Amino acid sequence: MSDMILRRSGFVHLLDLASASVLVVHAISQMRITVTHQVAALIRAFDQPVRLQDAVPRLAAELDADDAAVRACVTLLLNQGVLTQQDAEAETAESIERLAPTYGRDPTTLLDQYRRGLMEGADPYWSVAAPRALGDPQAFRRRVDILLLGDCDVQMETDFLRQEAARRGIDLRVAASFAADTGLAADRQHDAILIGTLQARHAIVAGEAEHHGGDPTRVYIDAIEAMLKKLRLHSQAPILIDGLPEPTVQPLGFADRGVHSHRNRFRRTNLALAQLAEDCPDVHLVDVAAELAAAGGASLLDDGLVSFTHFGSMGWMLQRPDSELAAVHHQFPDRAALARHVGGDPYRRESVMARAHMDAIGVVLGLEKKKCVIVDLDGVLWPGVLAETGVPFAWSPEIGGPNSFVGLYFGIHEALRMLLRRGILLACVSKNDEATVRALWRYGQPYPRHRLLSFDHFVTTRINWNDKAANIRSIAEELGFPLDAFMFIDDMPRERERVRQSLPGVTVLGEDLFALRRALLTDPRLQPVRLTQEGSQRSALVKAQLSRSRLRAAVADEAAFIASLEVACTVERLTADSDPAVLERVRELLARTTQFNATATVFPQAELRRIIAAQDGRLFILRMCDRLTDHGLVGAAVILGDAILNIVLSCRVIGLGGERALLAAVTAEAAQHGRRLLGRIVQTDRNMPVRNLFADSGFTSCDRGVWLMPPQPSSTEPMLESAADA
Repeated sequence: MSDMILRRSGFVHLLDLASASVLVVHAISQMRITVTHQVAALIRAFDQPVRLQDAVPRLAAELDADDAAVRACVTLLLNQGVLTQQDAEAETAESIERLAPTYGRDPTTLLDQYRRGLMEGADPYWSVAAPRALGDPQAFRRRVDILLLGDCDVQMETDFLRQEAARRGIDLRVAASFAADTGLAADRQHDAILIGTLQARHAIVAGEAEHHGGDPTRVYIDAIEAMLKKLRLHSQAPILIDGLPEPTVQPLGFADRGVHSHRNRFRRTNLALAQLAEDCPDVHLVDVAAELAAAGGASLLDDGLVSFTHFGSMGWMLQRPDSELAAVHHQFPDRAALARHVGGDPYRRESVMARAHMDAIGVVLGLEKKKCVIVDLDGVLWPGVLAETGVPFAWSPEIGGPNSFVGLYFGIHEALRMLLRRGILLACVSKNDEATVRALWRYGQPYPRHRLLSFDHFVTTRINWNDKAANIRSIAEELGFPLDAFMFIDDMPRERERVRQSLPGVTVLGEDLFALRRALLTDPRLQPVRLTQEGSQRSALVKAQLSRSRLRAAVADEAAFIASLEVACTVERLTADSDPAVLERVRELLARTTQFNATATVFPQAELRRIIAAQDGRLFILRMCDRLTDHGLVGAAVILGDAILNIVLSCRVIGLGGERALLAAVTAEAAQHGRRLLGRIVQTDRNMPVRNLFADSGFTSCDRGVWLMPPQPSSTEPMLESAADA
């Protein structure tokens, strides 16, 4: 190695950062690392080819380091491609050879393929190499691009994140770098940004926070806030922040107590992060402490092994190359004992956190959302067959408490009721006699009715002797939802298999009733980003919609039927200080609506706020009610300049004329300011109801899918915040 002639790669660039460090970027591999000025000086020493044995003593003197340290640093830089033995011509030729198979392809695709081969931008030193097949690319249902910023613990997840996403049918593209590299957010549009734990966590233990009023929590929060401000300069994508792991050991043991104890300092920091996420639009907290604790934190966190604040994987030492044993004179305990501590899987921490992060990404981006859970009755909501047992539960306080065996079923009921509060609809399908079930489904006085389901909790039921798959298809048609919006629960293997074969889009559960409650409460497809009033009332609203449909079927004259409903619409324009809950409802409406959706364009809450704040941005919302129910916020129109970026209407009010009231307010506001309007219809396989929106509202077709409303004379009639009969 001493005779080796090295030079700085022609593709490597050094950028000074405000944090007194230097960013090293490889233009081809997209590798990005931050280094000290000393290391940067070492790299620059190889701007011209130089023999290593000549450079080492000179660099050791200049950098005030010993020869061994210089050689170790050079070896690491060589392994990362910062330094190279190749001359410029050979290095260029090798790069051309590697990129040649992608010649003529889209540059973004080309870069993504190259990144995939090099851990997609993650620092190679921190990228673990467990074999992870990604599966058949043809099976991917969606592509998602994320930016991952943080230290080694989160960068080591890169491949595991892609593998976990592939298991869910998602083609995940990850650009990874260190926390200081916030400018990477400007490279391209990302669907979400994930911030791992930061080095600032060390201050929580070390007490390096006197200038923050003695509060070590403030050090960490300040670091996160600074990152958020920098990221928002480049991107409006949703941001996920990792909470801090909770220590598994206390430095001072039992005596380390009180609110300022070691463990409680981390808990207080997580509470402060939770509040920060509440205060910042489209920022969300990943509860890392809860995820690791649920999986067995003592085998996943190394604070009982090497450091009070490292919080790396217990399997970290099993993943590192044997070359690092030189640091301990090649004398080290047998690592078989460490392998036993982690259950033989040195990558379990990465797998656990990859699942947690993909769950969070799925919730925030609304991936594979379920709208309705359909449950079987006998064997799921109660033991046995109700027609044979005579009562749902033969329970009384004299037999056992509510957390005895009967607690299993009470817990399933309670979980399903929580889904109602989240805005998930419930329906039931059961091979039974409906009259018998209705007569016997009763609870006696001692039963905890506040935890239990009744007939009234279901928006629709199919209790008959028909094929369950046919009944589920009937419910889908009645509700107007695609089959992949449903989850079905049944305790009978043959019924589950029948539904899986007949309706592959439906998610089927029920194999393990002991795992059912946790599955229902933790499945990301059943979780909203935030609870909203409209969401909690969704079941009642849909039941009113179904009642309205039955009334419509009984009245021959459609116009007379609509008039009998006494529909009223209210349109208002949101302002920059609008309630976050209202904006969240708009974001949810844009993301969940599939039928009356003009462009299928979704907007993070931060982007909606940016549009509202823009000089030529407008966001209109529609509320509707009729004599049967108050439908709440059911429509939205997003406008920037003269372009209607999207206009949506909830499926439960389609046909009541709300779209006319909403678009009338939009055009009236444009006329008031002498603006033209451009509307666009992007056809999907589900948005047939919206296809004629602009044609029926006076717009002129000016291009394929594009409709124009030229500037109109201003009207003196009030446009907004007024009720109008639909």
